[in-house]
Amino acid sequence: MKRLGALIYGIVCYEFFFATFLYNIAFLTNRIFMKTVDSGTAPRWEVAVATNLALLGVFAVQHSVMARPAFKRWWTQFVPAPVERSTYVLFSSLAFVLLFYAWQPLPTVVWSVEGEIARDAAWALFGVGVAIVLYATFLIDHFDLFGIRQVVLYFTGRDYSEKTFVTPALYKHIRHPLYVGWFITFWATPDMTVGHLLLAAVATGYILVAIVFEERDLSAQLGSDYDEYRASTPMFIPRFDGLQTQPRTRPQTQKAA
Repeated sequence: MKRLGALIYGIVCYEFFFATFLYNIAFLTNRIFMKTVDSGTAPRWEVAVATNLALLGVFAVQHSVMARPAFKRWWTQFVPAPVERSTYVLFSSLAFVLLFYAWQPLPTVVWSVEGEIARDAAWALFGVGVAIVLYATFLIDHFDLFGIRQVVLYFTGRDYSEKTFVTPALYKHIRHPLYVGWFITFWATPDMTVGHLLLAAVATGYILVAIVFEERDLSAQLGSDYDEYRASTPMFIPRFDGLQTQPRTRPQTQKAA
């Protein structure tokens, strides 16, 4: 029963995550009649900015602190190891829900793209960003990243082991395709408001800072394999002039962040 409970818990956490991921698409695109990045009654700008920065801060602290190896070692004294990743996913999803619920609009328009073709191109680029995010998670191992592999192995009585370190597809050319996808989704919009700009700028800044800690942890975990990969592979923008063969390593970067 204990193993079955862990499996059900992991599946529920994953489903909750995926629902928040889909809602995030609608939140950024203003495509629903529920709460979005630009919907609602605008408060005083200083109240909106302070509230939104606090919400982004909650997400950043949760997302980074719970991902650090030291925290995981402490945390698994209380949370069973097979559901540790699912619990992290659950808390991250709850931080997203809080942001969606409490986000304050700042509706002043920064830019608005004119022309149907240009607007469609902006939305198409947004779609590319979403596709890159999902594709990159499957390159890493989508179900390991979101805790499903861990609870399935526990349910079937098999031991969990870290995946082999390799560089598939996009990871041969850039170290962080998942984050590139997120950058695109934050910034690709035909109608950029101050509120959307605040979210995009802070989220981008957070990712850039988080990468420093993430790559430090990976270097400590993987040693020279990751150091060679980092030295030979660009962070975000691939080099098209004489791409080198990369080390036979697997970047588990987005699992750490």
